[in-house]
Amino acid sequence: MISVEELTVEFGGTTLFKDITFAINEKDRIALMGKNGAGKSTLLKILAGVQNPTSGRVSAPKDAIIAYLPQHLMVENNLTVFEEASQAFVEVLKMQKEIDELNNQLTIRTDYDSTEYYEIIEKVSSLSEKFYSLGDINFDAEVEKILLGLGFERKDFQRHTGEFSGGWRMRIELAKILLQNPDLILLDEPTNHLDIESVQWLENFLITSAKAVIIISHDRAFVDNITTRTIEVTMGRIYDYKVNYSSYLELRKERREQQQKALEEQQKMIAENQEFIDRFRGTFSKTNQVQSRVRMLEKVELLEVDEIDVSHLKLRFPPSQRSGSFPVIAEDVSKKYDDNLIFEEASFSIQRGEKVAFVGRNGEGKSTMIKAIMGEIIHGGKITLGHNTLIGYFAQNEASLLNESLSVFQTIDDVAKGDIRTKIRDILGAFMFGKDDWDKKVKVLSGGERTRLAMIKLLLEPVNLLILDEPTNHLDMRTKDILKQALMDFDGTLILVSHDRDFLDGMVSKVFEFGNKRVKEHFEGIREFLERKKMEHLRELEIKK
Repeated sequence: MISVEELTVEFGGTTLFKDITFAINEKDRIALMGKNGAGKSTLLKILAGVQNPTSGRVSAPKDAIIAYLPQHLMVENNLTVFEEASQAFVEVLKMQKEIDELNNQLTIRTDYDSTEYYEIIEKVSSLSEKFYSLGDINFDAEVEKILLGLGFERKDFQRHTGEFSGGWRMRIELAKILLQNPDLILLDEPTNHLDIESVQWLENFLITSAKAVIIISHDRAFVDNITTRTIEVTMGRIYDYKVNYSSYLELRKERREQQQKALEEQQKMIAENQEFIDRFRGTFSKTNQVQSRVRMLEKVELLEVDEIDVSHLKLRFPPSQRSGSFPVIAEDVSKKYDDNLIFEEASFSIQRGEKVAFVGRNGEGKSTMIKAIMGEIIHGGKITLGHNTLIGYFAQNEASLLNESLSVFQTIDDVAKGDIRTKIRDILGAFMFGKDDWDKKVKVLSGGERTRLAMIKLLLEPVNLLILDEPTNHLDMRTKDILKQALMDFDGTLILVSHDRDFLDGMVSKVFEFGNKRVKEHFEGIREFLERKKMEHLRELEIKK
């Protein structure tokens, strides 16, 4: 068991959280929840030992292995993918080497009755007991299994890590963590760089093979499928629920309603007593009663409601001109980069008003097809855009295209038209921009903040074909709900590239699957598509095993 005892963290006079205490037991699968800035990532870093609290401590057994995957980490060296993943076994291999060296000393030494000889025997016994408790591990087979599960192909194993994007390097780090068989796995947004099949594989691994797990994630379906316990960090304290995320939402709603009711009752009590004090102050016969009520009010601890609920905020895209019946028609489209064929013979049409998903493993051509539709790359075949098609495009690098000299408020005010201008502050708040952020220049914003600002800007522009490439990577669940509702209400045509199943569920009615150099059209929603794909995926896993 790992215990957290009275942890307090303070930054520049501000208390992030104070005196929080909880225990992590074997087989706990915990979702760490709370709004941005509540302290979730800080708490994870303290558990991992990479950051110290202001006070309090984390206690763990001496031999406990705690493995941590932060949001931003990139492998940068000259090792191959297989060699880097095998670094997970470095300590075990060192142990084996030390045992061999000590055994060799025992065979060549003749001072059988010396203290040194007995110390070597004791050390060999201790190390051997620890080593053999790990079982008979085929290291190469384990590395291969994990890398394949996370989406690598065998031909990738001997490529150098520097050849891969940041997202794939994150997968290598995740592979190293899973291979260590740690007592506690700490994952901060692990699904941001995983395709749907890899997310499903990771789910299955964590459920069947992991010991204890704590996850920060904005992927609701992933969190619901994995976790059995939810710890919410809010307003400097924690609430510990022994339920998954969906059940926690219901309990949190009830808790907040109770807090709101208690706050209203307290405010009423304060008002009534203050009225009595104001009315009878200076009245001799009421002096004692007045003083008693003044003292009582001075001792009252004001109640708080944990968070402001903006779920009522609804965003609507501004009206746009009607497009032709088929905004996108692709005929025998193909694309090669040098000798690398991405896809070929892709033919499909998307009707006006359809909402479709592009899914598939990374590198299979989803973003390439979008660039072809946008006319940004040369390709084989023909892509025709329908009459009067107005495209709104959210690229993965959209954040870098914002005007850095403008403030947050100016960026949105410049594109807002009509009644929506009266709600700019509410919209900024829904996308996690508080009052203190409105006057910040875009150039000082983090990558995640820029992404959210670019998303708001797109929401306010009149278009009839929306193309969104991984729009939810930096959005929390509440903000994603607001965006999802806006997209479902959107009366134009929508193309979504996303690995977020919960976000796609109920929104798209057609799925285009990219894989094996082809684009396959499925006339079904994402839930039906995934149920079928998951069965196939699990059978493939069994074959690999």
